[in-house]
Amino acid sequence: MIVVLIGLAVAAGLALLVSFDAGSVLGLDQGRMSQFLFLAVILVVLGSSLLVRRLNASQVVRGAVAWLLVFLVAIGGYAYRNEFQGFAGRVWGELVPSHGVVSDNGHTVSFQRGLGRSFEVLASVNGADVRMIFDTGANAVVLTHIDAERAGISLSGLQFNTPVQTANGIGRAARVTISDMQIGGIVRRNIPAFVADVGALDTSLLGMSFLETLDSYRVSQDLLELKG
Repeated sequence: MIVVLIGLAVAAGLALLVSFDAGSVLGLDQGRMSQFLFLAVILVVLGSSLLVRRLNASQVVRGAVAWLLVFLVAIGGYAYRNEFQGFAGRVWGELVPSHGVVSDNGHTVSFQRGLGRSFEVLASVNGADVRMIFDTGANAVVLTHIDAERAGISLSGLQFNTPVQTANGIGRAARVTISDMQIGGIVRRNIPAFVADVGALDTSLLGMSFLETLDSYRVSQDLLELKG
């Protein structure tokens, strides 16, 4: 019973803190509400112990201390949630370079260089996840046949008669327009692009038709930074 009561008190306290992040709770500001919740947990622990006479004093104290530590850790995690999110993002960016690390305002996203010494970028093209190679040698965004199909671009009737300059040389592609393209928090609409002919391209390319819309982009050693 005591465990249930304490658990409910802690859960209710955290729920209140999360739900009312930017305002007051029951007429109390965040600081006073945190103090109130802290004292409430203590009272629940001590009050519940009176109902369970088979527990001795040392057990009650140990239980109270344990739950207070849980409460303090939870409050500390909530207080430093932004720092933890940034740390988790950087770790994830190292493990999966194509996902990148998005800044707090969402307008800057950074990518680590991959094992193949190129920068792989995960983009959303018309709502579909598409992995692209950062390529300033490409005149425009170039999609593979498969990626274009996944992005809902109609391939019927396309004329693959446009030469496209990429880092690998000249390829043949058909002109299309990407309705919606997003990388991190950077969103662009109606991006001129190409769909490469079947077998002409292994991986889609993040080319200049998107990069030119950015405020800036830069490569520093093994880091690519896109700023929108």
